[in-house]
Amino acid sequence: MSSELNADPGRPASDHRKQPRRRGAALNAAIFQATLDELAESGYAKLSMERVAERARAGKASLYRRWPTRAELALDAVRHAMPDPLTPPDTGSLRGDLLASMRFAATTLAGPAGEALRGLISELLRDRPQALAQYSQGTWERIMLAIARRAADRGEIDPSAVTPRRLEVGQALLRQHFLIKGTPIPDEVIVEIVDEVLIPLLHAGAPVSQPHRKPR
Repeated sequence: MSSELNADPGRPASDHRKQPRRRGAALNAAIFQATLDELAESGYAKLSMERVAERARAGKASLYRRWPTRAELALDAVRHAMPDPLTPPDTGSLRGDLLASMRFAATTLAGPAGEALRGLISELLRDRPQALAQYSQGTWERIMLAIARRAADRGEIDPSAVTPRRLEVGQALLRQHFLIKGTPIPDEVIVEIVDEVLIPLLHAGAPVSQPHRKPR
């Protein structure tokens, strides 16, 4: 039988099984990339450890040792796709940095990582909600903190305005738009979040402390 009849039209044209084996960090990177590629091609619902292992040229058993479930593998692949929180964009202004980081987040959500997140939310909310809460391991919050601290050093904002809740708002609004309206996220939405929400919040100074009230 010819190779054309044996070919799987849903698989890559090149035979990835002939690629050299990788180990350690290189193997993990290949597995994460294979996971994202599978998500891009087939979606989270059809993601399987077998297909990822084949694409990454890795043993299925080694995948299960590292990631007992496909949800955990997809979570790590999403984290791998995120930017390094230690090197957030530096455009020279608070607004520029916020726009750059939010646009990168929107691009990430429009790709395989967003596809994984959409599928993970329904699965993990049902089975393991605590895992979903940790999916980003605070990556975006650390990026926003670095941006805010840099703005404070430039004298653009008061350091007292930088609070954990304010740092969460931008990404929360972006995720809400993603989950309800899908992708791509229009750039005007990003600009509105930055100009109408984030910049006013970070220019507002320290939040007013509310007096403690005893429960009735």
